[in-house]
Amino acid sequence: MARRISIGSRVVAPFGSRRVLTGIVAELHDRQPAAGVRVKPVAELLDDAPIALESQIALWRWMAQYYMCSLGEVLRAALPGGLKLESGTLDEALRQGYKPRTVRSVRLADEYVDEARLNAVFDALVRSPRATALLTRYLDLADAGAAFTLGNPRLLLPVSRSALLADGGEAALKSLCERGVLQLYDQPVGRIDTDALPEQLAARPLTPAQQKAVDEIRAAWTQRPICLLHGVTSSGKTEIYVQLIREALARGEQVLYLLPEIVLTAQLTDRLRRVFGRQMGVYHSKFGDAERVEVWQKMLGPNPYDILVGVRSSVFLPFQRLGLVIIDEEHETSFKQQDSAPRYHARSAAIMLAQQAGARTLLATATPSVETYALARQGRYGLVELNVRYGDVLLPEIEVVDVKDLRRRRLMTGHFSPPLLAAMRQTLDSRGQVILFQNRRGWAPMMECRDCGWTPRCDHCDVSLTYHRRLGRMTCHYCGATYAVPTACPACGCADLSGRGMGTERVEDEIAALFPDARIARMDLDTTRTRDAYERIIDDFAHYRTDILIGTQMVTKGLDFERVGLVGILAADTMMALPDFRSHERAFHMMTQVAGRAGRRSRRGRVVLQTRAADSPVIAQVVRGDFAALFADQMQERQAFLFPPFCRLIYVVMRHRDEGVLDSLSRTCAEALRRAYPQHVLGPDAPPVARVQTMFIRKIVVKVAAPLSLPSVRAYLLQIRAWLLAQPNYGAAKIHFDVDPV
Repeated sequence: MARRISIGSRVVAPFGSRRVLTGIVAELHDRQPAAGVRVKPVAELLDDAPIALESQIALWRWMAQYYMCSLGEVLRAALPGGLKLESGTLDEALRQGYKPRTVRSVRLADEYVDEARLNAVFDALVRSPRATALLTRYLDLADAGAAFTLGNPRLLLPVSRSALLADGGEAALKSLCERGVLQLYDQPVGRIDTDALPEQLAARPLTPAQQKAVDEIRAAWTQRPICLLHGVTSSGKTEIYVQLIREALARGEQVLYLLPEIVLTAQLTDRLRRVFGRQMGVYHSKFGDAERVEVWQKMLGPNPYDILVGVRSSVFLPFQRLGLVIIDEEHETSFKQQDSAPRYHARSAAIMLAQQAGARTLLATATPSVETYALARQGRYGLVELNVRYGDVLLPEIEVVDVKDLRRRRLMTGHFSPPLLAAMRQTLDSRGQVILFQNRRGWAPMMECRDCGWTPRCDHCDVSLTYHRRLGRMTCHYCGATYAVPTACPACGCADLSGRGMGTERVEDEIAALFPDARIARMDLDTTRTRDAYERIIDDFAHYRTDILIGTQMVTKGLDFERVGLVGILAADTMMALPDFRSHERAFHMMTQVAGRAGRRSRRGRVVLQTRAADSPVIAQVVRGDFAALFADQMQERQAFLFPPFCRLIYVVMRHRDEGVLDSLSRTCAEALRRAYPQHVLGPDAPPVARVQTMFIRKIVVKVAAPLSLPSVRAYLLQIRAWLLAQPNYGAAKIHFDVDPV
């Protein structure tokens, strides 16, 4: 085994007297073990070749160290489920997760790939015309000419049993198999879509502004490996990516193209596949596990994809000759893994992946994150600005509607202002399309008793329940629990419970009543749970089978539709009111991005923005498209209160089922941290949702700024956690760290 094993191989090792564990070889060495450590032999090598590259394991080590989790947690997140084996006892077989799909197929026995022997077979079949016809049909389907010319059975094309028997002949096939001329076998076939490619599409010629941007990006890369492309919405950034990808492929390099959301892949991959064909692969979690395994194995093989388009998990894939990483919509919070370790940011991980491979990185967006733009302004990254839309189309006209004033004057009673409804009618009458943006799903975010104000809440989480009218149920959007809608208030007995607020489902119902002839679709988490569902919604809207698209933040991200003449932003205030130092930045990002869906071709688009805070500086910045003003305001505020980019943040998140124990734990932790870092610790505090899945939550914020160093703070935090969990009172607690939270 020592001669066959290598880094990246899967192995089985004994653990205890009867159990076995599976793992990946991370290092080969000849160092003596520490005193008292008993070495056990590897019991079994599971693969003929490694399933991970050394470069991948190096990235996984960096992620475990930087994001303060175990290497095993990174490994579990990195590998598709089909490549992870279930551990068990020594007398149990380890279950192989991935099984290739097979098709019953037919092949010619090797000894008959010889013209003289095959002619003898035909002579013997002179009285069996059906067998002769079937064998002739097989040779045609297998394209046997080259195989016979070179005497090489491997040149025979695979022939499925069903294709061979399309016109009958089962008895003839059985006879030929009994003679040993033909053989039945199971042919592995991939699950990855190999349908005919769409019609090839030549890349559009670059405009002078786009060519100038490409030239500036190339020049920036000669000075530093990372460049930020700040291009307004609909400026044609994708055509710039295509040009840079072509150049990378000409150099023999692979390209990783990262997107923040699965919903973007359908429209983009169709566009890129028309240019790059089968050179391009796709990887995201809406694929079945077996499909993800096959993409992984292809990337390890001799003919990997040259271009891989995917979401954040794509950074874990094996790249053998990576030369370019494109991170589209780099500002998006979807790039951050929130719920489980490793709580990594795919933007940072991709930059490290590129650095380890010696590759170039392009960050691109119409609305850069404050931290990224600050690094570009400081000269750490290259910076290229693209300020004109493709075809010189004007940015959309944005009309701010003060709904508070309209309600005060009794000019608005429902959720839709008169200017928005008038603009919708005008757009639909001119055969244009409308996008309505509401960043809450369900019918109503909460239910409330009209008499006493009682609100139904989740039994497991500290959050109100969202009413979903289609389901006839109330749902917790944190733990997924569902509840029946009460017929009467349990506090006062009142039978009048009504929905408060507005989700996308309610918007859909009310718009359908107002515009009965319009074709309406909704795009949110409830309607896009399958890959086919979101692709169908996007395809229907792109081909004008839908007039009005209602959606959450999914509709804000990079989608390109020709006939969208109007975008309605229904409740801008909710985005600005969040208790987070990034709330104004995110509101600007979201409103600017969704506004950018309007008027992306010849006609100028229009945006109607409904708000109760019409005098907010963020609203004015969105109307002017003034990212520079937003950036200046944010930098001034964050410097004054010491927030990124003037420091790094680490959240210490503690959970326990007993709130009293948790309060004691969090105070003890905060006191220990303040003794070491008296000016750099905030909390402990309860987050806005302070209990999830029966676990109470407390959070401490550690600001890492000079003279502190990030490695030393991480080491101290790990020591504090180990010390706390060793205390008898706190052993049942859960403590994790969130580095660079968003």
